[in-house]
Amino acid sequence: MRRLSMAVPLWIAAFAVITMPVSAKENKIESGIYANDMDLSGMTTQEAKGKIEAYVDSFAEAEIVLNAVDGGTIITTAADLGLKWGNETILDEAANFGRDGDILQCYKELKDLEYQNKVYTVTFAFDKEKIRTLIEENAEQYNQKAINATMIKTEQGFEIMEGKTGVMVDTEASVNTVYDYLTGDWDGEGCAIDLVIVVDEPAGKAEDLAKVKDVLGTFTTSYSTSGGSRSANVANGCSLINGTTLFPGEEFSAYEAVAPFTEGNGYYMAGSYLNGQVVDSLGGGICQVSTTLYNAVLLSELEVTERYNHSMIVTYVDPSADAAIAESSGKDFKFVNNTDYPIYIEGSTSSDKKITFTIYGVETRDTANREVIYESVVLEKTVPEEELIYTDESLPVGYCSVQSAHIGYKAQLWKVVRENGVEVSREQINSSSYMKAPRSATVGVASADEGARNAIMAAVATNSIDEVKAVAGAYKAAADAAAAQAAADAAAAEAPPAE
Repeated sequence: MRRLSMAVPLWIAAFAVITMPVSAKENKIESGIYANDMDLSGMTTQEAKGKIEAYVDSFAEAEIVLNAVDGGTIITTAADLGLKWGNETILDEAANFGRDGDILQCYKELKDLEYQNKVYTVTFAFDKEKIRTLIEENAEQYNQKAINATMIKTEQGFEIMEGKTGVMVDTEASVNTVYDYLTGDWDGEGCAIDLVIVVDEPAGKAEDLAKVKDVLGTFTTSYSTSGGSRSANVANGCSLINGTTLFPGEEFSAYEAVAPFTEGNGYYMAGSYLNGQVVDSLGGGICQVSTTLYNAVLLSELEVTERYNHSMIVTYVDPSADAAIAESSGKDFKFVNNTDYPIYIEGSTSSDKKITFTIYGVETRDTANREVIYESVVLEKTVPEEELIYTDESLPVGYCSVQSAHIGYKAQLWKVVRENGVEVSREQINSSSYMKAPRSATVGVASADEGARNAIMAAVATNSIDEVKAVAGAYKAAADAAAAQAAADAAAAEAPPAE
C-alpha cells in the first residue's frame, strides 16, 4: 500500500514563518522606517504621531515676511498662517508597512527594510483663509490707489486735473502665491515672499474730461417754505453731491454721497416722514436733494438702477417724480452713467431757496428735433375723512401741535418722446403708492387746575381738532398773560425807588 506524502512546500513554510512576527508586532512600527530624518522604529502610532507633530510645531515661530508695495512689509509667523502637518496619511502607511497586502508583498517589503530604510516625507499645510485675512488687513496701508482725473466747474469753465496711476496688492493672486510657496517649497526656515503687485489704472483721462461741455439735463425745486434747519440740510446735501464726476459704467449712490446723517457731517434736526407722521430727525429734508437729482437724471436719460417713492406725498414735485432715501428703511437712489463719456454733476442752492442739479456730458442726442418730457399720471386719490387727537400727560394744557392731512395717491410716471413735435414713444418709468394720513393733533393735558384739565378733555371728546385748538389757545393765552404780568411785577420790584 502506497503512502501519500504530506510534505509542505518550502515556500509555503517560509511565508508561514515570516507572517508570525507581523502579528506579534502589529502595534509597533517596523525597524528602518523614518519620517524625514526621524526614526520611527518600534514606536506605536500615537508615539510616532506625537513625534512628527512636535517636529512640525518646531517651525511655528519661523518668521515669514510678505513684501508689499514700495518696500512695505507684512511680518508674521508660520503659526499665524495656520501651520500644521500636511500629510497625516503617511502615519497609517508607516504603521501598516509590511502588513497591509498579500503575503508576497509583505514579505518583499520586510526584506527590503533589511537593506534600505523606508523614508516618508513630511509636508506642511497652511490655512488659506488666515493668509487672506492677513493680507486684506495689512496690505491696504501700502496700496497706492489710482487717482482719477477730476474736473471742477468754475465761472471760467471747467478746470481739469490729470489722474495718476497707482500700484496695489492683488489679494487673491497673492494668497495663492503665498500658499503655493509655503506648501510646496518652504523648508521651515525664515523666508520672504513677494506679493503679487498690479497696476491700478485711473478710471479716466484728462482728454476724456475735456470733452464734457454739454448740458444733458437740469432740474430745480423750491424749498421756500422750509425753516432754517431744513434749508441748511438741503444746502448741505447739495454741496456733498456737487462736483461729482462719473466715468462710463460707474454707478452713483445718493445715500453714500450724503451720509452719514450726523451733526459732524453738517446736518440739523428737521421734519421727515416716519410711520405716517412728520417727526424731527437729523438730515430732515435730504429727500428733496435726491428728488431734484432724480429729475435731472431722467432728463439726461441716464440709467436709473434704484429708486423709491416717499411713504406720503411731497409737494415740491408731481406724484411719482420723487426719489426718497432713508437709512432706517434702506432706501437709496442710484443711477449709472450709461453714456460713452464722463458726466459731471453740478449742484447749487440760491438765496431764494431753490435747489438745482445740472448734469454735464457729451450730447449725442438729436436735441434740435427731439424732446423728452415726463408726465405724472394719478390713478387713484384717497382723501382721509377722520381726524386723530392724541393726549400727552407730559405736556401742559395749552400745548397743541397739529399735523396736516396727507392725501393718499397711486400714480405713475411716463416718459414721452417727441420728434418734430410728434409723439414717437411713451414708456412707463415707475409706479408709486403714497399712504393717506389724517389730520392729527397732539394735545397737552397736564395741569394742577382741575377745571383746565376738564375743559381740555371735554374738547378732546368732541373729536374736533379745531375745538381743541380753540380751548388750548385760550388757556395758552391766559398762561402767557400771567407769565408776562409776573415778569413785569418782578421787574418793578427790582427797580430803584423814584426820587
